[in-house]
Amino acid sequence: MKADTFRKKIMNHPVKIKNALVSVYYKDNLAPLIQLLNKYGVTFYSTGGTEAFIRDLGIGVERVEDLTSYPSILGGRVKTLHPKIFGGILSRRPLDDDKKQLEQFEIPEIDLVIVDLYPFEETVASGASDEDIIEKIDIGGISLIRAAAKNFNDVVIISSKNDYKELEELLAQQEGTTTLEQRKSFAKRAFNTSSHYDTAIFNYFNQTEPLEVFKQSEQQAQVLRYGENPHQKGVFFGDLDAMFDKLNGKELSYNNLVDVDAAVAIVDEFQEPTFAILKHTNACGVASRPTVKQAWIDALACDPVSAFGGVLITNGTVDGETAKEINNLFFEVLIAPSYTEEAINILTEKKNRIILRRKEVKLPTQQFKTLLNGVILQDKDNTVEGPSQMTAVTTIAPTAEQQEDLFFANKIVKHTKSNTIVFAKNGTLISSGVGQTSRVDALKQAIEKANAFGFDLKGSSMASDAFFPFPDCVEIASEAGIAAVLQPGGSIKDQLSIDMANEKGIAMVTTGVRHFKH
Repeated sequence: MKADTFRKKIMNHPVKIKNALVSVYYKDNLAPLIQLLNKYGVTFYSTGGTEAFIRDLGIGVERVEDLTSYPSILGGRVKTLHPKIFGGILSRRPLDDDKKQLEQFEIPEIDLVIVDLYPFEETVASGASDEDIIEKIDIGGISLIRAAAKNFNDVVIISSKNDYKELEELLAQQEGTTTLEQRKSFAKRAFNTSSHYDTAIFNYFNQTEPLEVFKQSEQQAQVLRYGENPHQKGVFFGDLDAMFDKLNGKELSYNNLVDVDAAVAIVDEFQEPTFAILKHTNACGVASRPTVKQAWIDALACDPVSAFGGVLITNGTVDGETAKEINNLFFEVLIAPSYTEEAINILTEKKNRIILRRKEVKLPTQQFKTLLNGVILQDKDNTVEGPSQMTAVTTIAPTAEQQEDLFFANKIVKHTKSNTIVFAKNGTLISSGVGQTSRVDALKQAIEKANAFGFDLKGSSMASDAFFPFPDCVEIASEAGIAAVLQPGGSIKDQLSIDMANEKGIAMVTTGVRHFKH
């Protein structure tokens, strides 16, 4: 048959399902589909547990072993890898030569393949042994999926239990047939299944340092209203439902998601009841207190102007009294691990505000983003230095209270855009200088902001995300009333800053760890 004639024959045409190969790990909700196919006179070929499942439905089924004249061998590793299976799947119906070969070797045309894969990712996540994990690398299943998807012109491929219902509905509407467009759609999903599976397997083996290859696969996508700005398109790839229960509000936007990510990262630094308020990924209010309500009141007091339209997060339960306080502010998103019923009733009075209940989910330990013509990857900054990692380098050492405030400030510095300076006192963010091109500018901005909201900086503590290249920052901080300073150290002129601190009577500690955030 000539190529142009072949192309005409594979145009959109319905295919009546006559023979189906069914071999699945997950059998949830499979029965209605099998029963419908049986109603249309479909012949089933199957193996092992799926064969028994079909028989238990009172439906006849042909054993794959009888078709191939080969038993399942090597402990089940080889059972469908045979020309009589793959020939029936891959044969091109319009080609006379393919038809003749099927007749010659007594191969049935297989019009539908329902196959899923061994649970490789779940086995890895369970902490199973290497031997058990390797056994969950599917060979026959992945081959069947790829073969059926490749031949979508004539074959339907169902590679996930999530598609059983859709196929059932299509077949019921179309009397056992499918269109080319529908088969191509199922093929696209099948190749997604196979590529995701292979990525998971590769990443299991790709544990060497440094990584030589980058692969990432996310199975779920959510189209966003737009990207960072209205003229940009945006999509979130991931499972938000696994992370949050959305109790109220519109869909999260691109900017909401970026801020929510930053909010989760900062609040996870704290064990005591803490409230944080973020604007454009930077904290404009943070406070740790014995109660969530007081933490909210004091966090808001840090900068009630910037808090307007912000993202709020706490690590404690939001009760009715706290909700009443929060309800006075216009905000975009509120995140908490739990809410009382009274709090939910109060907070959902306005339909657009987004209320999220956070679930316990293991978060990635690495982060990446596109950059230039590639991707840049790094480990997350998952450590922050506390009192035990602080080395006093001045004559005066910080008091225990100052050490706690330095620790508190250091947690916030770690999650604030560089260059940054953070002031803290009594477990409260006083102010910060954010994203400045010089450390002096960041310091001056923090001082100006503290003064604008009437905060007395006398006796407060200061943290810097990087070392002081000159002693001027220490001198300016002293004039503002700062009593203790934390910095990583490492400048060739460290001693000048230390000398200035001694001259001004300021306690200074170094941590040896820089926390740049670009």
